[in-house]
Parts: sequence; C-alpha cells; structure tokens
Amino acid sequence: MPERPEIVCICGSMRFVDDMRAVSQSLTLAGAIVLMPAEIDGPITEEQKAALGELHLRRIDLADRVEVVNRGEHYGESTLREIAYAKAAGKPVTFVGPAWGSS
Repeated sequence: MPERPEIVCICGSMRFVDDMRAVSQSLTLAGAIVLMPAEIDGPITEEQKAALGELHLRRIDLADRVEVVNRGEHYGESTLREIAYAKAAGKPVTFVGPAWGSS
C-alpha cells in the first residue's frame, strides 16, 4: 500500500446508490479512501439539496480523482456539474458501470 492511500470521490445519481456502494467497497478493499454522497432518508428542502451539493464539491476538492457511477443513461444536472467541477480542478475523472464493463 502506498504511503498515503489514494482518495477517490464517487459521483453520480443517487438512483444508482447500490452501484455506488459496490464501487465503494471495491475501492476500499483495494486500499483507497472513498468519499461519496451521504444517503439521506426522506425528503429534503431545496436549501438542503443545494447545501449537500456544495458539500459534495468539497469532497471533490479533497479527492485525488473522481469516479462517476452510471448505467450509461442520461446524466443529471448535479452529476454534470460535479464532472465539470472536477475537470476544472484538474482531477482525473473515470466512469464505471455496466456501460463501461465494470460494476
């Protein structure tokens, strides 16, 4: 294991939370520190949604790279924003899911 483990931020729609958990487990077993969106049970306000979105951008700031979990479907506004933010910050962005041959 390297001196400091790689930090990976998982991004994607919460519709794919089961896939995110699987990717998180795989990355963790490979020795990475994983940051991913919090799972919130129940409805949230628009203000809370915005705050959670900003908090996730801070996770991207902490990460060495970003891994986007998707099933090859249309990306939502939040995920597109996160991808653009990561790329603008110079973070490598990779994509995982059935459309890319891994899960």
